[in-house]
Amino acid sequence: MNYLEFEKPLAEIEGKAEELRAMARGNPGMDIAKEAEALDKKAEVMLRDLYRDLTPWRKCQVARHPERPHCKDYIEALFSEYTPLAGDRNFADDHAVMGGLARFNDQPVMVIGHEKGNDTKSRIERNFGMARPEGYRKAIRLMDMADRFRLPVITLVDTPGAYPGKGAEERGQAEAIARSTQKCLEIGVPLISVVIGEGGSGGAVAFATANRVAMLEHSVYSVISPEGCASILWKDAEKMREAAEALRLTAQDLQKLGVIDRIIKEPTGGAQRGRRDTIEAVGKGIEAMLKELSGKKPEALIKDRRSKFIEMGSKGLAA
Repeated sequence: MNYLEFEKPLAEIEGKAEELRAMARGNPGMDIAKEAEALDKKAEVMLRDLYRDLTPWRKCQVARHPERPHCKDYIEALFSEYTPLAGDRNFADDHAVMGGLARFNDQPVMVIGHEKGNDTKSRIERNFGMARPEGYRKAIRLMDMADRFRLPVITLVDTPGAYPGKGAEERGQAEAIARSTQKCLEIGVPLISVVIGEGGSGGAVAFATANRVAMLEHSVYSVISPEGCASILWKDAEKMREAAEALRLTAQDLQKLGVIDRIIKEPTGGAQRGRRDTIEAVGKGIEAMLKELSGKKPEALIKDRRSKFIEMGSKGLAA
């Protein structure tokens, strides 16, 4: 387990419990069961206390945890007959965006998502989940196909933001994001989006302009990262804690603001401590949202989606 900065006291207790067990394995005559059990109970209480009321900055840290389930994990667990579709038919295939035809509960769907990778090699290959223009153009192509064949679209959002590199800008990054957002608003099929980790900037909006938007309990969704916001406003990236508070980027704040529709609960300690339970909860959330939209005509789906985003901002939070 990779421990986050605020989890260090927990790491010490769990480490001591594991040391006791290691000593017992080396010396079968030792009886340390009670001591180890007491430490386990203490760690369990501390874990609940730590996650009972996380600050926005701590939620950012949890959302970025490298051991959280990623897009690939959800696709493998929740979807059957997944057939990946590659390339934007213009420049290249972007490995930061994965998508294709699949079945969800035996219903044909199109699934699209950001993939960050889970080790050094795959993270470099996937560009840490930061899509280039060809990634968004691939998503547009897949959404077009889904619309043509009347397939619901499910998007899994997990990106720090669109890739800001020189080549990406030269190939029309802003235009690609805008067209992907436009395509989300145009398709006449149910569009469901789940923020499974980070929902960063326009790179997330390009996939999450949906009829229903859900977020995992400890995920974040914002116009800019806290570090980027702090660098611009205060010229000091170390003020990211204040920026995280001001950005209202937590699932709880965004539900109050009407930006998202549903919060999917995570196990105590975050998705990284209960990967299977988290994936199952996301599956149930997607199933419920699909039922809400089933039977609606294309015109009604488009109108519902447009109205949702036009009305955004009508709800506010007390300062």
